[in-house]
Amino acid sequence: MFDIVRKEIEWGGRTLTIETGRIARQADGAVLVSYGESSVLCTAVGQQKPKEGIDFFPLTVHYQEKTYAAGKIPGGFFKREGRPTEKEVLTSRLIDRPIRPLFHKSYRNETQIICTTVSHDLENDPDIAALIGASAALTISGLPFLGPIGAARVGYVDGEYVLNPTADQLAESELDLIVAGTAEGVLMVESEAHELSEEIMLGAVMFGHEAYQDVINLIISVAERAAKEPRAVTEPSQEELDLKAKVRKLGEAAIREAYTEKDKLARQEKVSAAKASVMEQLSEDEQAGAGAALKSLESDVVRRDIIDTGNRIDGRDTKTVRPIDCQISVLPRSHGSALFTRGETQGLVVATLGTGQDEQIIDALEGEYRQHFMLHYNFPPYSVGEAGRMGFTGRREIGHGKLAWRAVRPVLPAKEDFPYTIRVVSEITESNGSSSMASVCGASLSMMDAGVPLKAPVAGIAMGLIKEDDGYAVLSDILGDEDHLGDMDFKVAGSAAGITSLQMDIKITSITPEIMQIALDQAKDGRIHILGEMAKSIDTSRNELSQHAPRITTMTVPTDKIRDVIGTGGKVIREICEVTGCKVDIDDEGLIKVASSDGEAAQKAIDWITSIVAEPEVGVIYTGKVVKVVDFGAFVNFFGARDGLVHISELKNERVGTVTDVINEGDEVKVKVIGMDDRGKVKLSMRVVDQETGEELEDTRPPREPREGGDDDRPRRPRRPRRED
Repeated sequence: MFDIVRKEIEWGGRTLTIETGRIARQADGAVLVSYGESSVLCTAVGQQKPKEGIDFFPLTVHYQEKTYAAGKIPGGFFKREGRPTEKEVLTSRLIDRPIRPLFHKSYRNETQIICTTVSHDLENDPDIAALIGASAALTISGLPFLGPIGAARVGYVDGEYVLNPTADQLAESELDLIVAGTAEGVLMVESEAHELSEEIMLGAVMFGHEAYQDVINLIISVAERAAKEPRAVTEPSQEELDLKAKVRKLGEAAIREAYTEKDKLARQEKVSAAKASVMEQLSEDEQAGAGAALKSLESDVVRRDIIDTGNRIDGRDTKTVRPIDCQISVLPRSHGSALFTRGETQGLVVATLGTGQDEQIIDALEGEYRQHFMLHYNFPPYSVGEAGRMGFTGRREIGHGKLAWRAVRPVLPAKEDFPYTIRVVSEITESNGSSSMASVCGASLSMMDAGVPLKAPVAGIAMGLIKEDDGYAVLSDILGDEDHLGDMDFKVAGSAAGITSLQMDIKITSITPEIMQIALDQAKDGRIHILGEMAKSIDTSRNELSQHAPRITTMTVPTDKIRDVIGTGGKVIREICEVTGCKVDIDDEGLIKVASSDGEAAQKAIDWITSIVAEPEVGVIYTGKVVKVVDFGAFVNFFGARDGLVHISELKNERVGTVTDVINEGDEVKVKVIGMDDRGKVKLSMRVVDQETGEELEDTRPPREPREGGDDDRPRRPRRPRRED
């Protein structure tokens, strides 16, 4: 029934297995990839006919995690997986980026990649297995995919590169880098780093590139036994080639003239007018296929001008960064805000400080955890002069926000040193190239404005590449058109000390280490320049928080006192919050955070908690309140929630007939702790304390004579005579 092909290698200290022929046999390509005990089912399907009326490649990639993979049942009412999580969206983009450039340029068939995590050992992240599986599924599918590609994760621990570090190793690593590409070169890099040098980062990329060569060979060995016959790809016809030449003749001069306009919106109008002029000169049949020809002409004009002259669309050379303006405290009620403008790209970035109750709870396959730092990126249509649809957060917004999050997180203070939840929101108000890097700069500025003690400010820059057979040019601070028409999007963020995040996408088959080195060197120069411009507005974090931000005071209580602070059903901690108006968080280790913008209220809550957890000292005098009167004495609340007993014999230095002759419920009294009974209950005395001044009095009562058989002075009931039978 099954024609199973299964290959495996030892890779990074674990077994990597690729199997096909047993599952999902109706897909064009399907493989089950296992690394350790994490397994991902990857499928590739391409429609037989191209989609009509489009001039782009309709590829969609879906990565999905099933909770059964980790032996869990989904939370919530419906008990099934819902909309994609952030991790699923980011991994889908991670797979899409290196495989998209490797499809044949004329292929227009709708194609779908689905990668499903079906087993997770909580040690090996399935994203690498999913990348490898997508490559393998495409390689055996017969689709026009010019792969295979390999992928690897690289860590950096104790000065050494680590291949595919485990979750525990990543916690100690200064680097989390994913690299993917072909045997010839690198196509995609995604990373977060702790201010590492350009040399270490480039070394990590090359280390990963060399390491995944074994994976490429493994995929080839599977394809040699299981690959389907390649599909035929339609090459451009003579009519299409003639149309392309005609479009060039009619429109090259006008489009070249349009691209001399430096203002983005004016340039777009001129380009659109030039294209419309060309379309008017074509027949109806020619107009149907002219879109791709015009796009190709536009690309050739921009690219050749840069290669031949070194001058770019807006008149800059290849290394110059656009003019920068930085403003802080632009919003009066926010905790921290910044308006970062670079050329025609602008971000309004706002930082908000919250408490532990504001932390984001993540329900992941690895288990539930909390994030105290969030960075959200929004890209409204008006930022590019359009009237577009407003809806849910898109994949692009999630991806750009995560890139900025990775760039800034390494310079945040430790949670123990700055116990705030931090949320940064980047509203892109203008866009013409690298709004994600504008978000990095704005996030750094807004958090320093809010008083977040960053280790160092962080800036980011996007690099581009124009590569032709006769040369190439690396571009600093690329425009939107240069990104769209170029061959590389290379984003580098970091402090003056080193790189914190690097992301690279290549639209050609690969680039050389030489080009990467040039890009890194130019990016460093650009980053230092941007940091200098940012420092003109603020160069270090404010010493004081905004007056509108909550003040958080931390204290630690013994773990056996946590229950006392919380109270039955949360009664005590809820009462503290209601009475003082503070927010109070307590964790399982006894760390308490009291948050309030009112210092007096915060101190009241702290004193309240202190009184609950502290132990009364023998010999110390306290002021308390009578909460209950009984025949043998009175219970006095004298130490937070603690009560003690004043025995009737300790009320006065004389005999007392009835307790209520001396005190009643609700009275305020002064008591001295005289000891503890066998059950740990506190024994109090009023008779040795002056009830007016609170001064301790001399004990004038003569010591009791011990009674025969014990020293209990309680009156004894006479023995009842035994009844005679």
